[in-house]
Amino acid sequence: MRNVFRQVGAGLALGALLMPVIPVSAQEAGQVSSTPQGGFTLKVNGELVLTNVVARDTKTGEFVRDLKQSDFKIYEDGKEQPISTFDFQSVEMAEPLKEATVSGLAAGPANGGPTAVVVAKPEELRNHRLIVMFFDLTSMQPEDLERSVDAARDFLKNKMQPADLVALVSLGDTLKVDQDFTADKDALTREVGIYNGTEGEGYLTASSANQTEDATAYTPDESEFSDINTDRELFALKTIAKSLEKITVKKSLLFFSGGISRNGIENQASLRQAINAAVRANLAVYSVDTRGLEAVLPMGDSSKGSMRGQGGFTGAALTNNMNQNFATQEVMASLSSDTGGKAFFDSNDFAPAFAQVQNDSSAYYALGYHSLNQARDGKFRKLTVKLNRPGIKLEYRPGYYAPADFQHSGKQDREQELQDQLASDLPATDIAVYLDAMFLRLDQNRYYMPVSLLVPGSQIPFVKGGDKDKATLDILGAVVDEVRRPIGRARETVKLNLDQTMGARQKNIQYTTSFNLPPGKYTLKFVVRENQTGRMGSFVATITLPDMRKAPLKMSSIVLASQRQPGKTPEKSGKGQERNVDLLIRNGQQYVPNISHVFQQDQHMYLLYEVYDPAREKAQAGAKEQPGAINLISSLELIQGSTKVYETPMVHAKAINVEGRGAVAIELDVPLAGLKPGQYICQLNVVDDAAGSFAFPRFAILVRPPVAAVEAPAAAQPAGGGN
Repeated sequence: MRNVFRQVGAGLALGALLMPVIPVSAQEAGQVSSTPQGGFTLKVNGELVLTNVVARDTKTGEFVRDLKQSDFKIYEDGKEQPISTFDFQSVEMAEPLKEATVSGLAAGPANGGPTAVVVAKPEELRNHRLIVMFFDLTSMQPEDLERSVDAARDFLKNKMQPADLVALVSLGDTLKVDQDFTADKDALTREVGIYNGTEGEGYLTASSANQTEDATAYTPDESEFSDINTDRELFALKTIAKSLEKITVKKSLLFFSGGISRNGIENQASLRQAINAAVRANLAVYSVDTRGLEAVLPMGDSSKGSMRGQGGFTGAALTNNMNQNFATQEVMASLSSDTGGKAFFDSNDFAPAFAQVQNDSSAYYALGYHSLNQARDGKFRKLTVKLNRPGIKLEYRPGYYAPADFQHSGKQDREQELQDQLASDLPATDIAVYLDAMFLRLDQNRYYMPVSLLVPGSQIPFVKGGDKDKATLDILGAVVDEVRRPIGRARETVKLNLDQTMGARQKNIQYTTSFNLPPGKYTLKFVVRENQTGRMGSFVATITLPDMRKAPLKMSSIVLASQRQPGKTPEKSGKGQERNVDLLIRNGQQYVPNISHVFQQDQHMYLLYEVYDPAREKAQAGAKEQPGAINLISSLELIQGSTKVYETPMVHAKAINVEGRGAVAIELDVPLAGLKPGQYICQLNVVDDAAGSFAFPRFAILVRPPVAAVEAPAAAQPAGGGN
């Protein structure tokens, strides 16, 4: 559905801490620099870098088992690192493991994805071979899936050893754990057979799972689809790796896929995150191209139309087809080489992949060290392992990417962090974020829903730039309906460049955006990140946009504000309806919602609300052709304890004052100077006398003594937006 997203304003506003109100411009960006903090800082590098080393005799190829820690030296970017941990593991020393003690992967409660559940003790898993078979059903054709399942069944029945623990994971319409780690061959054979229908009812393939009933639904172009699908596959690999982090022994993942397409530098952030997660989890990826050996034809196969031009005769078409085939294998090769595994391409026999996994995991040395390079720059660090004994060949992964702090992360990595937090079920709490949403009716089946976010300025690390306080906030939000379908989305970078006399750290930053939605119940989630240290905060809320067709009194939300600032009145279309609508603007003044309901005595409390389709009184005799007038009455009462301490003058509306929407907009201005500090209950009285219907909504406010005024320059126009 179409949503309207525009930046209504980004300014300093009154919040829960009762701070002065100073509207400011958020149009200019500034350079951000760090501010040194005093005091003594103790830094400890607690990140252990693990690498598995397979040592083989160069003549016989047999594993060398008598090496000690003193025989090894490990170098990072050419600099020797002190070895902190050393271990030798071999499947020949594996002890029987009770099935009930093993639990490495488990289906997540929210979306079926794997979560980390470790019951077995680390010493119990020593000397065992942990293998995850991951089937990417979204990329495989039926014949490819048939070959991979047959190879897996043959391994499970005939080649699986007592020290092997195998888990099954698949990616179709969702990421699913089909079988946790187990040594039960029958259970594994039964589960893997479901993928191609040889067991049970058969698995729903991606081609049928992704179909929709609406044949006219939007279909992205091929490159866009490839980018999205590649990110999805890489995110699945990252999720699997993260779920296995707590299992410290070496793990292997057999990745069955029909190829992954990557468009230039697109998906680079997802690929790096997947590799880093696998390296941190001590997980080696063995990629298997399930397409097997393909005959690349100059004119293309039967799935494509006949070729035009001379490409088929000059060799250009053949070169292009081969390049496309190689490109789909590039990501799989990178996953394997960078995690210490191997890739298996252009072969219809998948048995060598299983044999390689067993061979590489049969016996190995595990070396760990704490890097002397504590820079969190995200750069690739090359590993070199040497022995003091000749005639031995070592196999190990070539290096790893160092952890990156926010200042060293790239644009794609930063954007992915926001996306991951938006999708996470856990809230971000590094900075406080407050949110409120309201609604005003656009027409019978559509609402204008303004959403306001508030962040305390004290939690934003402003930096000084001349006589300015500067900061940048990234905002990402989404609206989903009751069945978790995305309905609206907001993405904005707010750049603050504020005069230091405004005291930005003692105020709150308020941002407002809006959506156009039909009636229904919605969940809103917004993530805010300050771009100096990368700290994030999030807020989740629900709102119900009512179906007013049968309501006796049709009324909007009550917009409560402590300030109004200049705003551009919406343009009119040919039928008198508003375009690029911002219903918070009335008579050139824009209401800035007060989401905390906290006011000062020297302020005014502004109210804006609307009543829709009010009834009309019966026409006078002799004038039946003329419609009767409306008779809408409204006032506001402030109650403290059981005593009414204030009431606004009665408002009488006799006609519709918002053309094109059938609405009566009512604005109230309540000066608070005559009220004592304290809490008040506000009761809004709305009576449609012609219809005999009424409403008496209530809300609470807090009035506090005034804060010393801060002299500020004239308010600037907020940054504009568009559809």
